Amino acid sequence: QVQLLESGGGLVQAGGFLRLSCAVSGRSLSSYSMGWFRQAPGKEREFVANINRSGGSTYYADSVKGRFTISRDNAKNTVHLQMNSLKPEDTAIYYCAGSTDYGNSFYVNSYDVWGQGTQVTVSS
Repeated sequence: QVQLLESGGGLVQAGGFLRLSCAVSGRSLSSYSMGWFRQAPGKEREFVANINRSGGSTYYADSVKGRFTISRDNAKNTVHLQMNSLKPEDTAIYYCAGSTDYGNSFYVNSYDVWGQGTQVTVSS
């Protein structure tokens, strides 16, 4: 019944920004630690960012540290990923995911609910 729906992807020039959103329905967002993952063409799905249930702890992949910011609004059941200083290598499908068992994790297998993804394309 729980559903995660990503939005906000699109085409942006290198150095630009995008703000991704993930709307959670069917269950309270507070039940989940939330993560963002991405999958580029020809590559495996990789961890991008994670935020715990309270929003007090965040973790980022080294490749996005200092450029991306994950946040959550439990009252609105939404998670965001602010992406600044985008690079062509950020091009990927970005997935929102939730974990009921882990506070902060960068493992794909730690997450039990997933959205269908939103495309982010960064041109050079």
